[in-house]
Amino acid sequence: MTIADEAGEEPVAFSLAEVERIAEALVFASAEPVSEAFLAERLPRGTNVNAVMQRLVEIYAPRGVNLIRTGDRWAFRTAADLSFVIRNDSETKKLSRAALEVLAIIAYHQPVTRAEIEEIRGVQTSKGTLDVLMEAGWVRFRGRRRTPGRPVTLGTTPDFLDHFGLEELRDLPGLEELKGAGLLSGRIPPGFAIPIPVNVDELSDDEDPITQLDLEELGLLTPGGDAEE
Repeated sequence: MTIADEAGEEPVAFSLAEVERIAEALVFASAEPVSEAFLAERLPRGTNVNAVMQRLVEIYAPRGVNLIRTGDRWAFRTAADLSFVIRNDSETKKLSRAALEVLAIIAYHQPVTRAEIEEIRGVQTSKGTLDVLMEAGWVRFRGRRRTPGRPVTLGTTPDFLDHFGLEELRDLPGLEELKGAGLLSGRIPPGFAIPIPVNVDELSDDEDPITQLDLEELGLLTPGGDAEE
């Protein structure tokens, strides 16, 4: 593997061990999960980024910190069995039952509208509940449904995957796992199934991208503004 010198000199060759060290340093130095595209731009030309990262995953597997993948991004995180050592209960995000219900519905049913959330829950969803999930960085506006009224659709974020240690949405627990954890009653209706979420970044066939103009028209909170729904 080589990387060209800025002055146009002969490319510099790197061993696999050196490439792994560079990748390790790039992830370690970043405050946020690092994308494979970011790594590919900075690693020697011809590097198989995924192979390098998988090798680092193996190296860090038995250590106090692990290299984990969430979506197409990589980050170092405390090993799951040691999280109790550094947990700061005062900093733990505590969600109300309503917020947990809404988050679960969004995670499993996305893309989903507010009206669809309320239909599933059987009760109205307050704006404050959605605000809490958005402020936590776990829920975002995805797009607008191609139906009358063009309601906004909601979905989870890469931060949601990162916080809950998921590589992708398909890693969410299924029906049997939820039953085993005691989160579902033994009296489950016939035909009950857990939906398989779509890719967090892809719009579905019945969604249009949400634009800045949409946000302004709807009065939603925008990154640079203070208008709210």
